[in-house]
Amino acid sequence: MTAPTAPAPTPAIDQYLGTSVRLLPQTDQLCALHTVIRDRDARREDFVHCSRRIIRLLLEAGLDLLPFEPHEVRTPTGAAYQGLRFAPGLCGVTVVRAGESMEGELRNVCPGIRIGKILIQRDETTKQPRLYYTALPADLARRHVLLLDPVMATGGTALSALRVLTDLGVPEENIVFVNLITVPEGITAVCEQYPRVRIVTSAIEERLDENAWMLPGIGDFGDRYFGTDA
Repeated sequence: MTAPTAPAPTPAIDQYLGTSVRLLPQTDQLCALHTVIRDRDARREDFVHCSRRIIRLLLEAGLDLLPFEPHEVRTPTGAAYQGLRFAPGLCGVTVVRAGESMEGELRNVCPGIRIGKILIQRDETTKQPRLYYTALPADLARRHVLLLDPVMATGGTALSALRVLTDLGVPEENIVFVNLITVPEGITAVCEQYPRVRIVTSAIEERLDENAWMLPGIGDFGDRYFGTDA
């Protein structure tokens, strides 16, 4: 009898936590939201509602990593308040299709923000990510970029998207990758190749299975969010 193949060891990621990777505080509220979106029997409207709530938390955390500049305003009492505002030059870039689920919340937080798109799909012959389409601001290299994709498993798609951005002149340190759920394998792949890119996520899964599905996982996020899973 052949012994079962042992799963590949999971990469250690402690060195990245708190530096390259910002994990949302693991509160009871966040756990409750994840409980809904991980439930295979969740209604689509509940899945979408709870996903959007998590996405909002992620975007707020990601925006906190971007540069601000001093800004003075007058309060209703006539006094001066020495505050802050976003430095100019912010844009979002979504990885189509699942990343488009994050656009609405980004527009709610940052009305008028420019949003570009990158379409990357797996080539059925090579099994590798392949770039099919980009629509990005002409001055992208001068902007700080929120890269939006809710799921990062092996990291292949994220690496392809990051390559597009950096090849167009965006400095690594100007990119914040906002991601709902990931695994150590994906974190390691991205952080080793792009050590100055920052990742914001709400959950780090245990590992990938033999088919590159995350465990315990969430299933196909795009299908579940957009209602194409049935």
